[in-house]
Amino acid sequence: MGIKICGMKYPDNILEVGALLPDYMGFIFWKNSARFFDGLIPNLPQSIKKVGVFVNETVENIIEKIQKHDLQAIQLHGKESVEFCLNLKTELQILKLVQIEIIKVFSVADDFDFSVLAPFEAVCDYFLFDTKGKLPGGNGTTFDWKVLENYPSTKPFFLSGGIGIEEMDAVNAILKTNLPVYAIDVNSKFEIEPGLKNVQLCKDALKRIDIN
Repeated sequence: MGIKICGMKYPDNILEVGALLPDYMGFIFWKNSARFFDGLIPNLPQSIKKVGVFVNETVENIIEKIQKHDLQAIQLHGKESVEFCLNLKTELQILKLVQIEIIKVFSVADDFDFSVLAPFEAVCDYFLFDTKGKLPGGNGTTFDWKVLENYPSTKPFFLSGGIGIEEMDAVNAILKTNLPVYAIDVNSKFEIEPGLKNVQLCKDALKRIDIN
């Protein structure tokens, strides 16, 4: 079970959070986000996978960001189709970038239809379940995790959506179920301001997650 800290923006803060050695760090390349990242990612420990977060972006621009920032994972947070994911996966194979992980995001409400996931099984490595809200992400609210009892797949997924310190006990409880939770994704509830993470809160979260 891993930890992803998303929405990183400021170089010094990126290095401070990176020193905590989360499994993933996310950088948002969507211009409408308050956490939009347009700088250069400082050198991070090699164990940390850098994730580029995109919303309805072109394959060409995603590839450009992969090569510019040496990304190890791509998070598709928009309305990307199965065909789009397949095209991206094919292009990565052509460029011999097959090690790049593809994470497809789905916004979840109480009436979420899990059957929509099936066509994506073959074209992404992980799903990510976030709370359905006004923005593609970073809304700061959780969804009812009981919905996940209907999860029909064995594909591992990231759990996201307004997770803060106060949710850690619930996180540990869901980790004890048979659900294939691969990683916990945290963002807005660990911030001083958009893109600036509270390092102590991040440290506390890493300590409180039961990874055994």
